[in-house]
Order: sequence, then C-alpha cells, then structure tokens
Amino acid sequence: MLLIKNIRLIDPASGRDENTDILADETGVIKLSPGGSIEPGDLDEDTLMIDGTDLVACPGLVDVHVHFRDPGFEYKEDIETGALAAAAGGFTSVVCMANTKPAADCPEVIGENIKKGEKTGIHVYQAATVTKGMQGKELTDFDALKKAGACGFTDDGVPILDAALAKAAMEEAARHGAVLSFHEEDPAYIENNGINRGSASRALGIGGSGREAEISMIERDVALAKETGAVINIQHISTAEGVDLIRKAVEGDESGRKIHAEATPHHFTLTEEAVKTYGSLAKMNPPLRTEEDRMAIIAGLKDDTIDIIATDHAPHSEEEKAREITQAPSGITGLQTSLALGISSLVKPGHLTLPRLIEKMSLNPAKLYGLDAGCIREGGPADITVFDPDEEWVFERDMVKSKSANTPFIGMSLTGRVKATICGGVIVYYEQ
Repeated sequence: MLLIKNIRLIDPASGRDENTDILADETGVIKLSPGGSIEPGDLDEDTLMIDGTDLVACPGLVDVHVHFRDPGFEYKEDIETGALAAAAGGFTSVVCMANTKPAADCPEVIGENIKKGEKTGIHVYQAATVTKGMQGKELTDFDALKKAGACGFTDDGVPILDAALAKAAMEEAARHGAVLSFHEEDPAYIENNGINRGSASRALGIGGSGREAEISMIERDVALAKETGAVINIQHISTAEGVDLIRKAVEGDESGRKIHAEATPHHFTLTEEAVKTYGSLAKMNPPLRTEEDRMAIIAGLKDDTIDIIATDHAPHSEEEKAREITQAPSGITGLQTSLALGISSLVKPGHLTLPRLIEKMSLNPAKLYGLDAGCIREGGPADITVFDPDEEWVFERDMVKSKSANTPFIGMSLTGRVKATICGGVIVYYEQ
C-alpha cells in the first residue's frame, strides 16, 4: 500500500486542485482525503509513504507519440529502455509509432510489442501502420490489426501523399472507431529535410524544408476529415498557418471534436536558431521554424486549438547524429524533459496554468485513444506522477535513461522535476 501525504493534487478531469492525501495500492486508488487526514499509524506497517509537502500529484502523464525502435532498430532504443526513460519523465502510458522494421503492419508485430510492453513497469501501447509497409499504396487490414491490439493507426515518419488513399483510410477508420494520426510533410516542398527553409538553411547553404510542405497537407487532411467524419490527430505542428487551419476547422464544431492536434516541447521551446548552435541535435521532422511560428504554437495551446502535447521521442545513436548535417537522421529524444519544458516554456511565462498543462499531457491524450488513464479518482487506476513544479535543475548526460542522448537540452537549466512515477500502484521511478 502507498500513502502520498499532504500533496497538491491536480486532476483536470474533476477540476480538483487541493491539498490531498492519496491512498493507493495495486488495485487502484483507494481513497482521496483532505491533506493530513490519513495517519500512517492507522495503516499497515508495510505501507510506503511519500511526503508530498510542496509537491504536486497529477494523473500519470500520457504520450501518444514515441518511437521505441523495436523491432529492427534496437541499437537506438528498445521497449524496455524506452519505458525506463518514460517513467523517469513521469509517463505511465505511451503509444509507440509503427515505423519499425518490419513495420507494425501485421498482427504478429503488434502482438509481440504488446507482450514486450507488458514486461515493463508502464503501459505501452502500439499503433499500427495505415498502409502496408508504410509504402502509401495499399491500406492495412484495420480489423485484424485492431483485434491484435493496435490502439490507432499512423504512418508517422512518412506522409500519405495519395489523397484518395488518405480519404479511404479515414473512411475505414471511421467504420472501426479508430484514430488516425498524420505526419504532414509533402516532399515536393522539401530539399534536405529536418532544417527550416529560412535563416537556418541559408546559414548551412542547403535547401531546407519549406513551410508549404506542412500547410498543404494539413489543409487537405482537415477537409477530408470533415467530409468523412473520421477522428484524426495532426502530429507535431510546426507552422503558424498549420495552427490557424486547425483553429478554423474546430471553431464552432458542437458535434464533438474529431480533429485533434499535438505540439512537441521542442517546437514550443526552440526555433531554427538552435540549429546554428546544436547542429544535428536540433534537426527534426518537421523542423524547428521561426519565433513567429513558436509563438503561434503557444497561442494554439492557449486557446485549445492544440489540445495535446506529445514528445515525438526519436532516439538515434551518437554515431548517426555525428554525421554531416544533411546525412544525419532527424529527431531528438524528449521523454525526460517534456514536463520540465512545459513548465519552463509555458507555465512560468504565464501562457498556461499548471492544471491546463497537465490536461494536455494526461487527460486529453488519454481521451483521444480511449485509454483508462488521465485522471485520479477513487476506484480508478493508481497511475500518478509526483513532481516539484519549482525545482530548478540541469539535465545532465548521466541522467539519460534512454539508449540515446540526441537532444539539445542536455546541459540546460530547467524548472520542474519529476520526483516519483507510480504505475498500477507501484513506484516505477523515484528520484533520490
């Protein structure tokens, strides 16, 4: 049994934000009482206690966009090490992307990854591909993949260029009550992806990725979603125009929101200027763009145009990232810095309150995928993140739990630190 005593409980689902004692075990949350009302002496002698003074408890964080590279690229990450990084970042539920090798386009890969996830201390879910082999030519068997345990469908990493196929995928997803997540980058507007076409690309003397690559595909897919009634998630928005397209699509929609959008911590924290300092460590798809784009993403988070924060945790080896920037792969790790970047870049400057940040990192992503997560209630799962919202700390290389450390945030001073992660009533991470 576990007692978290005298802690500020923030639960966006119920609107609770008050000093609370939380009693839980492996069966779930047993009791929520006013702070100081549960005495350790009244409980079993083997009850563990966490002193929550000056700390916050919130629903276990949920990340609907991670790459654990398993199977096929386990030298970068595997499900076990990815789960360790997630727990250290306060995440109790994650959704793995499908661009593995072989791709997660068959029940066998889905089933095997779910089994691997069950051996970790957190909830690991697996998305399936939309198209066979992520080739953008033929749809996968949505029915078989969903029965195998796929929680949603995405060709993340590769855009679906065929509009007719994208529409067919949405129609199929709508029939199955499934979520589709879209990577929106049209290669027709890209030369040397991962770097914004602007000051960064000019400084490097390369073509870069034009903003039209994202804008054109968001425009297409928002229109198709409205036509088909599909539930879609526009991944890792990077442009002001993309944010505005989502805003217009969801304004005045009283039928229940079906078009969702996510922002990454790196896109609301950094700009293309970071490429000049960090090189390939600041290279990702879609790329970091301008300060105007960064502020537009923040505005989208403020007015709920963007309802989800997701890391796009994308580990690569040190050798790969050391290549010439045009040859280095795109992507950065993000699980261990996500909450701190949200507090540092959104809460401290006054863009979001702490409860609204937590809503976008727990409740909203859980609701998108229909997960039993994202809230703390009596009788509900004991998935809880405990953190100090005011602690200033530096993310050091030796803190990295992932196999990879390809992130520009190593060495940066951050605010807000995870102290404990509890999943299924068990402490899966504890910061000494």
